[in-house]
Amino acid sequence: QVQLVESGGGSVQAGGSLRLSCAASTSFFSINAMGWYRQAPGKQRDLVARITSGGTTRYSDSAKGRFTISRDNAKNTVALQMNSLKPEDTAVYVCNVEGTLLGIQNTYWGQGTQVTVSS
Repeated sequence: QVQLVESGGGSVQAGGSLRLSCAASTSFFSINAMGWYRQAPGKQRDLVARITSGGTTRYSDSAKGRFTISRDNAKNTVALQMNSLKPEDTAVYVCNVEGTLLGIQNTYWGQGTQVTVSS
């Protein structure tokens, strides 16, 4: 089983910054990738940024140049530094972990943390 604890959401004015963190508690689960998704009201959940255990990153077009994802493999934590925030970044941000347990792939999701950007 994997438990994810997220922190760092909140409210900020446009142009501001927020840093999201997610810590994964695991038992016998090998984490391959960690990332952040977001879901705005009435919209589907979309990838924001993802990072593999080897450090390969992937960003959504809207996140490129403004957001930076980082990871501490030893601590099983992932962070998302969000700069130059825009009102359209308002959403619930959800931590995601992909990995394997006894050779079986699994995906786990956090509870989500609200990010609100006001104009």
